[in-house]
Amino acid sequence: MWYNKRMEKRIAAFDIGDKRIGVAFSDPFNEYAMPGETYWRTGKFLDDVKAVVRIAEERGVGTIVCGLPVNFDGTDSVQTQKTARFIEAMRENTSLPIVTEDERFTTMEATRVLIQGGVRREKRKNSVDSIAAAYILDGYLAKMKKEKKQ
Repeated sequence: MWYNKRMEKRIAAFDIGDKRIGVAFSDPFNEYAMPGETYWRTGKFLDDVKAVVRIAEERGVGTIVCGLPVNFDGTDSVQTQKTARFIEAMRENTSLPIVTEDERFTTMEATRVLIQGGVRREKRKNSVDSIAAAYILDGYLAKMKKEKKQ
């Protein structure tokens, strides 16, 4: 693979849920996000943590972005606490930097896009979380671009 001076390490994003974890990656220039696979949780917390970390490390990413679910008013929820616990376990299992990004409305938007695309309800669960992860990553990339301009 060829590289140029502008290429950076890709960024991985995860939409962490109780049953599934959506996965997305940036392009080689960190300009846009692309949905990846959906990881189906095993029910074994530490196995799931290690598997998600392995996904990022095997892809050679430089940063991990995790969606942080908060209530519509910005306050923490039970899901916020579960996700924060998962993220903390990830930090204990990798040296990669892990940042969080507000994930409000990402799953709703991903579901809307799939419905508009005519994807049947039973098929949506296979990709909705990865599309949501791509929205999370898009938000992060937009914030990074804005910071670079300042």
